[in-house]
Amino acid sequence: MKMQEIREVARSMGLKSGRLNKMTLIRTIQLNEGNFDCFASALNGECDQLQCRWREDCLPAAKKRRKH
Repeated sequence: MKMQEIREVARSMGLKSGRLNKMTLIRTIQLNEGNFDCFASALNGECDQLQCRWREDCLPAAKKRRKH
């Protein structure tokens, strides 16, 4: 999901995105939804949150984070 779309989701929830980076903004949205703030934290590409709206971006972001 592109950053502009993520900002729109945040705005629709009454959240201010300001200058938050993608990971921080998504985690803020996750908490606001009542979910775990787990974006980009999947270990070994495994995640049991199959219906998560962020899943498509999350798993590659987690893999990229582990390389650093």
